[in-house]
Amino acid sequence: MFARLISGAVVGVEARLIEIQCDVSGGLPTFNMVGLAEKEVSESRERIRSAIKNSKFNFPAGRITANLAPADLKKVGVGFDLPIAIAILQATSQVQATTARYLFLGELSLNGEVRGVRGVLPIALETADRIDGLIVPRANALEAAVATDKPVYPVETLAETQRFLNREIEIAPISIDRDTLKSSAKPTFRHNLMEVRGQLQAKRALEIAAAGGHNLLMIGPPGSGKSLLSRCLPDLLPPLSFDEALEVTRIYSTAGMLEPGASLVWRRPYRAPHHTISYAGMVGGGHGIPGPGEISLAHHGVLFLDELPEFDRRVLETLRQPLEDRSILISRAGISVRYPSAFTLVAAMNPCPCGFLGDPIQACICSVQDIRRYRKRLSGPFLDRMDLCVEVPRVPADDLFGAHVAEASRYVHDRVSAARKIQWERMRNDSMCHSNAQLDGELLDKYCLLDDAAERLLRRAVERFGLSARAHARIRRVARTVADLAQSPAIQSEHLAEAVQLRTAGDAVGSF
Repeated sequence: MFARLISGAVVGVEARLIEIQCDVSGGLPTFNMVGLAEKEVSESRERIRSAIKNSKFNFPAGRITANLAPADLKKVGVGFDLPIAIAILQATSQVQATTARYLFLGELSLNGEVRGVRGVLPIALETADRIDGLIVPRANALEAAVATDKPVYPVETLAETQRFLNREIEIAPISIDRDTLKSSAKPTFRHNLMEVRGQLQAKRALEIAAAGGHNLLMIGPPGSGKSLLSRCLPDLLPPLSFDEALEVTRIYSTAGMLEPGASLVWRRPYRAPHHTISYAGMVGGGHGIPGPGEISLAHHGVLFLDELPEFDRRVLETLRQPLEDRSILISRAGISVRYPSAFTLVAAMNPCPCGFLGDPIQACICSVQDIRRYRKRLSGPFLDRMDLCVEVPRVPADDLFGAHVAEASRYVHDRVSAARKIQWERMRNDSMCHSNAQLDGELLDKYCLLDDAAERLLRRAVERFGLSARAHARIRRVARTVADLAQSPAIQSEHLAEAVQLRTAGDAVGSF
């Protein structure tokens, strides 16, 4: 007796159709799985056996062989439990209906309950044109429904699935209103710039970083507000578009970090890994097929690195290529996967090991050698990729105890959205560019033209500060963003001057 049906697997954020083939024949009772199944897939034999028996079905006493095709693709995860169980029931005539055009996903518990699995959204997104419908755990139904127009049937138990396939019961397919979903994309301003006392220059740098997607480095003593400023950045950014939300959700679904019952990740990610994070934790890795790291979990959002010099040098150096390419290629044991990593990097550091170099109140206790070693933890090529550098000094007592009048985040958000709209209209025919930070090559020359006065100013800055060709290009991009915030079609000298100032502000503490 033979049965076959369709399931799916995720490799990186891409999905592949998997054909589940099941053969039940006479012989000694055995249950074999073939098709390059990893350990967690092979372990599902006992779950499937118990789930079938505890759901009051007959588990065949003969020889069972389950093949997961194609055989040259590693199969990982627990999502094959449900399709293999249904294939066994179909091969033993306990499921009568044809299942050839349904895609099945789900983990089985020992009592036959169907549990949620990771990777449902990318599978639904990429296989929709080859199936008639999906049968998935109820916990994953919304993320599947938002990715496809095909009917999505949520199931809770193996017995319910069998009765539905035999047309003994009806299960209403999940429907979802995308317009209603978009209402949850509005910023909530959980962290507001009004909470930050003083720091006008840092707030301005944060606005420019949000408007153009530029990387930002903040330097200052402990308690000056660097971390709080970084938390304000996601709400300054425009809401995710539907396509961007799909991209982010694909990553979180693959990583198994999507909330149960959630459909899309609508809020821009904010990731703040501890400085003890490993290389694999930052860029991605793990057993079997490599999973996404922090740089991919921050896709279309903010990656905040606090205490920057405390990070392992190798971890920081791995960020150089993703900052340029906006993606990361991970190769492990013959498997290569590519994850998107288009994030805005915000970093914070103290000016010295004790944190009080240049502080007007508390004296620095670090030696010259200590300061030199501390700064050498950051390489020149890494710092060269920071578009903006701003000092965040101690907040004066007058600002702490005086009347506090500060601009709310929603007003900055409106200006940032207006600047982003200008960029979108300017670059709408250039499909690979969506923000000024992405301008390069011909597009940089096309959209970042400088008049004679601005050209002379930039030349003097390059000569005085010894700026690299990369720094020269990044200053022009920032100047373009400053001009967009000012609603100016052309880059003026004052726009370039602000870009140069924010690029070289770290010179006072030797960080650039």
